Amino acid sequence: MVIGTAEGARTHALEAARWGLAQPQKQLPSQYFYDTRGSQLFEEITRLPEYYLTRAERRLLEDQVSGWVGEVAPASLAELGAGSAEKTRVLLSAMVEAGRGRAYAPVDVAGEFLQATSAALRADYPSLDICPQVKDITTPLGFADGLPRPVLFALLGSTLGNFSPGAADVALLKNVRGSMREGDLFLLGADLRPGPKKSIELLHAAYNDSRGVTAEFNLNMLAHFNRAAGTDFDLSQFRHRAFYARELGRIEMHLVSVGPQEVTIPGEEPISIARGESIRTEISCKYDRSTVDDLFARTGLGVQRWWEHEKGLYAMVAGAPL
Repeated sequence: MVIGTAEGARTHALEAARWGLAQPQKQLPSQYFYDTRGSQLFEEITRLPEYYLTRAERRLLEDQVSGWVGEVAPASLAELGAGSAEKTRVLLSAMVEAGRGRAYAPVDVAGEFLQATSAALRADYPSLDICPQVKDITTPLGFADGLPRPVLFALLGSTLGNFSPGAADVALLKNVRGSMREGDLFLLGADLRPGPKKSIELLHAAYNDSRGVTAEFNLNMLAHFNRAAGTDFDLSQFRHRAFYARELGRIEMHLVSVGPQEVTIPGEEPISIARGESIRTEISCKYDRSTVDDLFARTGLGVQRWWEHEKGLYAMVAGAPL
């Protein structure tokens, strides 16, 4: 996590650990997955056979959304949580081919990883101004004021699902809406809920891969906290668990303590964690058309286009300010 200075980053990590481990359901914020190693592991996850989300989203981008981008021809693309920007190349190519593409602003908290991504994009898209933004996507997006208009704001990979429904997700989209001007557009990737075409088993397998990459990704968060906040999590004393909470419409990822233990946070008394007690590290909400319509309406956006995967796996949604 990059929060201004190194001191600011440490303070933020300490506050997150203190607050999260004091909750009845212990929890840590999912943005701490994404140090350099975590970002690398997530890219590996996206290539796993069980992880359908990336393939489904890419297919929609290539088969349907890219044509729409060519039609609306934004001058700039601002992507929140860009990562490696592999899928984003579909959009960038459509912008360039339309003849109006001028800038791409990828936003991510993993600074080193983002700089490497930006360097590769500059080589492959010399006509675009690549202007990376190392920041938390929930913070003000003031950089957008300097981008050529119109801007297409993109939140891909069903990243929105990691934000608490009814509060954090609304705040995030209101933050985006507050940066939009007339003519700007918004593009959302949304993982869909299980239904007639999509089984819970398929969803479960995506977060419990047979190679254990997701488990390593989950545990890496604790290593990140140890470096960023000075905690002393023993990674060998936790196990990965992910499950679909049907009543809440979301996947939950946890780290479960294999035995009784204590964790130290600098400046605090040791925190006891019982055998079988868990730390929740991520939620991943799943959507349908009605939940997306409602969320957009609550944040000053209107749905313009809805593209759905033929097997009911995933949707891409285009919106504009109301």
